[in-house]
Amino acid sequence: MSDLTSSEKRKLERLFGMGSGYVLDFSNRTFAEFIEESVRRDIYDARYEHGSGSKANRLRGFWSLESNPIVGKLIGDLIEYGKDLNAFKNDGSLPDECLKIVARLRQANPVADIDALSATVDERDFETVANHIRDIIEKNEPEAGLDRLHTFIIKFVRTLCAEHGITVARDKPLHSRFGEYVKRLRDSGQLESEMTARILKSAISVLEAFNDVRNNQSLAHDNPILNYDESLLIFNHVASSVRFIQTLEDRRKRAMPNPEPVMTNDDIPF
Repeated sequence: MSDLTSSEKRKLERLFGMGSGYVLDFSNRTFAEFIEESVRRDIYDARYEHGSGSKANRLRGFWSLESNPIVGKLIGDLIEYGKDLNAFKNDGSLPDECLKIVARLRQANPVADIDALSATVDERDFETVANHIRDIIEKNEPEAGLDRLHTFIIKFVRTLCAEHGITVARDKPLHSRFGEYVKRLRDSGQLESEMTARILKSAISVLEAFNDVRNNQSLAHDNPILNYDESLLIFNHVASSVRFIQTLEDRRKRAMPNPEPVMTNDDIPF
């Protein structure tokens, strides 16, 4: 649910003229169409029924149920729509104040561990994919980035295998590569609990399912793409897994003995 304050709600209600039960100049049909296009939600779903069920009350119900990024996107789109109508000509600074509310709401990232999805080696392609993924999440469009997320995780797992001296054929599926990596972690005693090992083993089957999503439900091909909520779940699951693995790898590297320093002429004391 969003964390709009009472003061913020009052400002938005004034801007959109919600006191009468309406929202701007929308009819029931155009209101539903606008929200479907903006955030892919059915505003006439029973869960948004609030008070009298008017458009204004349904928007209030939407604010109480949806996350900050979703609410921020819809409010931002409504403000742009109102500006196009010239609906705010007598509202002074209120539109700008409401845009500040939008900016605050959009700061809340829908993918908690998005920072983990960054290139782990200095490689242009890897960095490009990682940057593209973060741009997509900032726009709150995870369904548009599933193919890029799949490419990212392939590159990430390939790098892990290389660091552990695991040689895998280029055409080996993603889940099989990750399975080799998990086996190496277990065999080398890097995992302290059986539960952690089981969680990572379950991730192998998750990545196998991701292959199907990438091929049949993403923009990698001419597909009907997966819905927003399931796409967001995939992003959060993958990002949290990557975050854990990065932490595990950092711990492993810190535990490795430091190589003996190589003496140069400048190191010889005279």
